[in-house]
Amino acid sequence: MANLSASNHVARVLSAANQVAGVDTEARIAASWRRCVVNHNLDPARRGPPQTLTEAEVRHIAEPMEDLIQVAIPELEDLARVLHDSGYCVNLADPNATMLVSRLPGGDYARMFLEWKIYTGSNFAETFEGTNGLGTALAEQRPIIVHGDEHFREQWHMFTCAVSPLFDHAGRLAGAVNISSCRSDLGRSAHELALAVTAEATRRIEQSFFRRRYRASWIATLPGDGHGMLAYDDDRRVVGACRTARGEFGLTDAMIDDGIDLSHLIQLDDRAARSADEPVTLRRADGTPWGRGRVAPPVRARVSRPLPAPSREAPAGQFSGLHRLAGRDPVLTKGVKRLMTVGNLDLPILLRGETGAGKDVFARAIHAASNRAGRNYVALNCAAMPESLIDAELFGYEAGAFTGARREGSKGLIVQASGGTLFLDEIGDMPLSLQTRLLRVLENREVWPLGALKPVAVDIRLISATHRDLARMAEDGSFRSDLYYRLRGMEIRLPALRERADRRDIITQIADEEAPHCRISADAWAQLIAYPFPGNMRQLRHVLRLAGATAEGGVITEADLDLPPVGTRNVGADHAAAERTAIVEALRTNDGRVTDAAKALGLSRATLYRKIKALGIELDS
Repeated sequence: MANLSASNHVARVLSAANQVAGVDTEARIAASWRRCVVNHNLDPARRGPPQTLTEAEVRHIAEPMEDLIQVAIPELEDLARVLHDSGYCVNLADPNATMLVSRLPGGDYARMFLEWKIYTGSNFAETFEGTNGLGTALAEQRPIIVHGDEHFREQWHMFTCAVSPLFDHAGRLAGAVNISSCRSDLGRSAHELALAVTAEATRRIEQSFFRRRYRASWIATLPGDGHGMLAYDDDRRVVGACRTARGEFGLTDAMIDDGIDLSHLIQLDDRAARSADEPVTLRRADGTPWGRGRVAPPVRARVSRPLPAPSREAPAGQFSGLHRLAGRDPVLTKGVKRLMTVGNLDLPILLRGETGAGKDVFARAIHAASNRAGRNYVALNCAAMPESLIDAELFGYEAGAFTGARREGSKGLIVQASGGTLFLDEIGDMPLSLQTRLLRVLENREVWPLGALKPVAVDIRLISATHRDLARMAEDGSFRSDLYYRLRGMEIRLPALRERADRRDIITQIADEEAPHCRISADAWAQLIAYPFPGNMRQLRHVLRLAGATAEGGVITEADLDLPPVGTRNVGADHAAAERTAIVEALRTNDGRVTDAAKALGLSRATLYRKIKALGIELDS
């Protein structure tokens, strides 16, 4: 039966490639099949694994793309978490369809991908593997789904690939984000939804990379879907344009190299120069209104210059990012006030909060509010990195330090962060052997790379984060107590989303970011407010991103919310405790005034009184 199925597929491919009438195949797939037979001389019946590069070869290919990879990895991690339960493998590939970063799903799905060699180092160029999601999307430079028997080679029929090409700051093809699933029970519509989520993640990578490339320039985000971006200098000469903006204005490299004046493309009023990335009205070159866009000033204009000595006085607006994150939550507001009092003192900060509570975002805001803001911010997730690789990634190595090492060695993240901020996420998962080395770095302010004959002096501000109880771990010996006290110069607790007093504000803000063209119905609002969100901010963001993509008529209903059931007993107890904490903090912040506390919590006065009575809160105390 398998041989019959294979022979039928081969006959169908060859018929479509030869343009035989009556073959039921999508035009794009048929065109790719034709390329594979006529141009690449491939055999659809051939079986065998894809070409796979060695680790050293992958490092060599990835080296020119390091900046892009660094920008892409957070989005890939988020995408992998969103699609984890659907059995998708998430990959970032170079323009030649070699997978450089892979995130496998769990369980049997992961074993399937490993068995078929769909992982880092595998090459799926259309010229080798025939029609497939990754190779064909790169060949055509547009998003595509290749579902089941649409693959050129019969052996790939158990897979479905959804791929979005990735373009760099100059509009050139830089690679692709690929998601592949081996689940036979998922229909094409499910994969189309996954492709929409993947395409949005790809656009965010492109935008982040563009902002990083032109961080010293002004950046205008154009009206519409927010994908168009122009970079210009203080004289309003265009210095860069993304692919969307190039298409919008017909811009070429030559025009940008010649420094075309921004006024030939758009008009800005003086307010745009002071907007600090706030929405502004943009006009076309002829003066006609175009719509709402944004203008972000250069990094040098947004952050304070490094000071010769720490200062306790912060420039106006320096802590605006932290204030936005704290919102109206009394716990976080208190933490931000404490941060403002220490200013730029060389004090290590420990962030403690549940997974998904936004520790990395908060750490970035602390960095942006410091006098190191113009320098590097380097992050490492200690839980996501294999123990065998953390040492080399964190401390670096000399050339030839171990098999597969880069010919010129590697600086390591600590050295890369020198002068700036090093963020170690999930520090509680760092192996004990590396804790000793990190302690030595913090004490001596120098790093010994693997294989080095002398240390490298470093100057870093360290921010650590964990969801674990490090104090208890230090007591039972699973975490070094001396390192714990080194890390805990100041501890800031990030409340879980269900504990936030300003939860309604947060949902509104994230909905504006993830589903800007949608309205939330009353039933959906009730569901969002009642749900405990064990995955916190990250889960809320994913839920609203997905809901915005599926909502009909621009209205998010309860049916659009993908909220999995959670254990009711523990969550109920946690929720009650969190609610009690939020109410007590709101009352304390407002000096016991119930009316003001109710307003801060987004509740009616009568509702707050009922909750105070039910939770046994003593107003007199």
